[in-house]
Amino acid sequence: MRITKPLESGVWPQGWLQRTTVMGVINITPDSFSDGGRFLASERALSEAQRQLNNGADVLDLGAQSTRPGAEEVGEEEELRRLLPALKAIRERNPDALISVDTFLAPVAARALEAGASWINDVSGGRRDPDLLRVVADAGCPVVLMHSRGNSQSMDQLTSYSDVVADVKGALVERSEAAIKAGVQESQIIWDPGLGFAKTHEQNLQLLRDLEQLTRGPRPVLIGPSRKRFIGAVLDEPRPKARLWGTAAVACRCAQAGAAVLRVHDVGPISQTLRMAAALW
Repeated sequence: MRITKPLESGVWPQGWLQRTTVMGVINITPDSFSDGGRFLASERALSEAQRQLNNGADVLDLGAQSTRPGAEEVGEEEELRRLLPALKAIRERNPDALISVDTFLAPVAARALEAGASWINDVSGGRRDPDLLRVVADAGCPVVLMHSRGNSQSMDQLTSYSDVVADVKGALVERSEAAIKAGVQESQIIWDPGLGFAKTHEQNLQLLRDLEQLTRGPRPVLIGPSRKRFIGAVLDEPRPKARLWGTAAVACRCAQAGAAVLRVHDVGPISQTLRMAAALW
């Protein structure tokens, strides 16, 4: 039997596993789907970080590689060039903040952790660069393992499932086993079913309808619905920034189902939504 110990309390948000916490998105990219270019300059990323923390963000998630469908991969050097100035500035201003870095490259994860990152959030669940799991194991930090297939160029063609909920859960179990084999502790692992990644609009909705099949499992669950295409499809709303109310509805469902983290762009409104949802469920 593998013996693990709980991670230090300082790496988890206040109220961890007692409420649905909020992860604020800060895209340090020119081409992310809803706010590309807005926070590419480190001073703007810092200002946005302060705003999100003031509005209720429990964790900040910095990403310097767009993972939207069709995005081009920029490589380690460019990702670090974008990421590190913002990460260092935010850490210097906020020594106690929880900062996640959204990357699937081991060298980027390692440099980010050295620069003060608290979590690593890997949209590939360790598929793209297996060395990332060893980096996380050595650091002993929380890691989000997300379900996905292929990459940004191919994922929209990889949406065939026998049962999307069971298949996603099975794949997350497999990625967790790979992480543990690499030395990651079970207590470090957070699951993300990967809404919008190799899923049709209906498959995303099915995952949310049956979310308890994941949240009643062995790992805390993070959900990232913010402004995504499936919300736009339901609402007939092509503008990502106009999908706030659809995102808020999903937030209520996630709170009802016991999700541990909600990853969103609109931190203030969603924080209020979750506080109200907590009073109801």
